[in-house]
Amino acid sequence: MRILALDAALGGFSAALDDGGQLHVASTGRQDALEAGLAQVEALLGRAGLRLADLDRIAVGLGPGSFTGVRIAVAYAKALAYGAGLPLVGVSSYDALEPEDAPLPVLVVVRGRRGIVCARLRDGATAESACGPTADVLDRLLTGLPRAVHLAGDTEDVLAQIAERGWTVRALSARSSVPAVAIAQLARTTVPSTSPHALAPDYGEAPAVTQRGSP
Repeated sequence: MRILALDAALGGFSAALDDGGQLHVASTGRQDALEAGLAQVEALLGRAGLRLADLDRIAVGLGPGSFTGVRIAVAYAKALAYGAGLPLVGVSSYDALEPEDAPLPVLVVVRGRRGIVCARLRDGATAESACGPTADVLDRLLTGLPRAVHLAGDTEDVLAQIAERGWTVRALSARSSVPAVAIAQLARTTVPSTSPHALAPDYGEAPAVTQRGSP
């Protein structure tokens, strides 16, 4: 399966092209999707000797994360998928950051502006997410759990706050150091959106909002 994956929610713009045999990656670590995103996509296709129409699907990170980054990457992905008539797959930032076969319970954290985080707690078949001030999000998600949790994502502030509560915390590495690579991997088994226009981003805005459902 040939997949082009884009992400600008997590730590800058990244793109990955899985041509079915080799993985081509572009990542500057900067939030330069608007200035350089499409040029990087063109360069990846050229490196692989492919046209957009040769792909089987396009995938994009839906957020939460950088508001501007999510908006630009999703807009690019929708335009590319619509123009080429390709299926479009959306992948949550939480899924991109959570390691494969992560031990439970696992808390995946995305940091927004200073003091604000979005986090998803997965414990078995259900998941719960919340966005807002760090302490409020931890109160919402960790209440009632055994005093131990596995942590993935942007853990810098959250790790210390959980430890201060007397919890046992084990930090986990992300699925990939390049978000678009993780998104390309997950897109292989993720059901595409019914149409490019139906794909909804997750901006993860404060104040704290809790969402419940399956992961």
